[in-house]
Order: sequence, then structure tokens, then C-alpha cells
Amino acid sequence: MRAVIVAAAVAFIISLFGTPVAVRVFTALKAGQPIRSLGLASNQGKKATPTMGGVAFIVATVFAYLAGHITLMTLPERQIAQEGPTMTALVLLGLFVFCGGVGFLDDFLKVRRRSSDGLSAKGKLLGQAIVGGGFGIAALYAASTNGQTVASEHISLIRDISWLNVGKVGSVIVFVFVITAMSNGVNLTDGLDGLATGASALVFGAYALIGFWQYRHWCADDAYVRVNDYCYQVRDPLEIVMIAAAAAGACVGFLWWNTSPARIYMGDVGSLGLGALIGGLAVATRTTLLSIVIGGLFVIIVTTWVIQIVSFRTTGRRVFRMVPLHHHFDLAGWSEVNIVVRFWTVAGVCVAAGLGLFYSDFLAAAG
Repeated sequence: MRAVIVAAAVAFIISLFGTPVAVRVFTALKAGQPIRSLGLASNQGKKATPTMGGVAFIVATVFAYLAGHITLMTLPERQIAQEGPTMTALVLLGLFVFCGGVGFLDDFLKVRRRSSDGLSAKGKLLGQAIVGGGFGIAALYAASTNGQTVASEHISLIRDISWLNVGKVGSVIVFVFVITAMSNGVNLTDGLDGLATGASALVFGAYALIGFWQYRHWCADDAYVRVNDYCYQVRDPLEIVMIAAAAAGACVGFLWWNTSPARIYMGDVGSLGLGALIGGLAVATRTTLLSIVIGGLFVIIVTTWVIQIVSFRTTGRRVFRMVPLHHHFDLAGWSEVNIVVRFWTVAGVCVAAGLGLFYSDFLAAAG
């Protein structure tokens, strides 16, 4: 537990004090956020605000994980750890960094062209698919000494569903889909000051709790006294906890500067990285389908976006004033702060529901 606290605290401190440095650097580089003229009240006066702030919390999370891992190696308590970073950490942090890299390229092109047009939609999807495929193969094929892999060949809800075995190739495809879907979900949500940052912090907090619970009831832990033979077949759960807690702490530190009126935006480097990490955590904790509930706000925003596109292309009519969904309420006259707080509330309810389902499954199986 001490290592988790160290990771969360280090991430928060680095992000809190490192973000103002990022503000100065990106302001000096004239990396202002390109804003499309859509007549939105929330867009007024935002063109001079620097973007690419996601670099700050990605760096904070990586360094915080290293601090937590070093702390873990010094503890005499019962821990199953190795000298270097585990494959779980390499997959999760790799998704965070490399999908963030795809977003960084998109942001860089926007800033360089002084336009809201960066990478094409196909270009971003291709980048996400390549990153997801690479780390998906590592997650499925790189086994530990006991044969455990980061991902599973089964589709999972709260644990693996035994009759839903899709094989290694199918699992890699599912992995890519989850990473791409979550990555784009957070990207679409990132449209108002602090919205995606706060919602992501809540989701990471949920995965920190799930990871910790799995660590305390881990099949690989010989000290765990099983109830009805119930335990969690996951790999490196304590590493999962550290990374989720570090990401949550980094988001909270960044939120200090990103909340309305934002001093800096996370940009695609931040949103694509955050979504990829959330998807990776869902796969690593065997809660792939449960992530639809835990990340419910992102799912709602993606779903309404799809409804709008399909409706307009098939009937020529719009269901919402504008998508993503938060802009619908912006045009309806809601203030930016009201939209953000209410959407955070929705995100919190989704997280609570997901955690409730996770714990109820444990009670049912172990009771």
C-alpha cells in the first residue's frame, strides 16, 4: 500500500508543479489551441490557451510509477515483484506514451498549420491500431514464469467469461478495438475545461480500487485464504494499482490548471493517451465489458455522436443541436461550469455503478 501512496503522491506533485512549466514552454512556442469557429459560447477567448498539456501528466505518471516500483522493491512485506518493470507496466505505460505520441503528432500538425486540422481521422485510427496491435501482441504472447499473460484469450466482464474464448488472434483484435474505442471516447469528451480530466481521474480511481481488491484476493498469492476457491486470475495486480493511482493523481494535479478558466489544454496527446490507458486497465483487470459501465460518460458521448452521424447521413436530420454531447448543452444555454460539473456527476454515478457490480460479483461468488 505504501508504494501505491508514493506513486499517487509523486504523480500529483509532479503534475501540479510541472504543468505551469508546460504552460510557459508551450506559450513560448506559440502552441496555442486551434479553435474552430462554431458559435459556441465556451470557445470564446480560448485561442491563446496553450495545448499539448497532456505531456505533463504522462511524464508525471511514468516517473511516479518508477518511484512506486522502487518503493515496492524495498518493502519486506509479502509482494511478488521483479527487479525491473513488469510486462504489465510496460504494456500499460507503453499504451499511455505511444497513443499519446499519436496525439502529439496530431497536435503538432494543428499548431504548425495554425488550423484545427491535424492528422486525418484515418491517420489517427491507423496510429491507434498500430500501437494497440503491438502492445496487444505483447499482452497476449509474453507470459510470466507461471504462464500468466497481461491479457486473456477470453472476453471478460468482471472476470473471464469461460465460454467466450476468442483465441489469441481474436483477443488481439478485441484489444485493439478496446484501446481505439476508449481512446476516441476520451478524445471526444475533451471539449470543455476540465471535463475529460476530471472524468478520467474518477475512472482511474475506480481501477485503482479494483486492482487493489484483486491484489488482496490474488490467485498467485499463497498467503490469501480462499473462500469457495474464489480468487482473481490477473497478472501483476499491484503494478496495476500503482499505475492507476499514479494516473489519477497526475490528472488531479493537472486539473488544478485545466479547470475553468483553463490555463492549458491536454490536447490529443493527453486525451488519446488517457483513453488508451483506461482501455489497457480494463483488459489487464479482466473487466473489459464492465469498462462500458465504469467509463459510462465516454460511452454516452461516443454513442450520441454515432447517433447524430447516422441520423444526419440517413435522414438529413440532427438529433442533437451539436455533437459531442456537451456542445448540445452549450448551445442550449448551459454555462460551461454547469455542464462540466453535471457531466462529472454522471461519470461518478457510472463509476459507482461499475464498482458496485464488481463487488457484488465477489459477494455472490465468495458468499
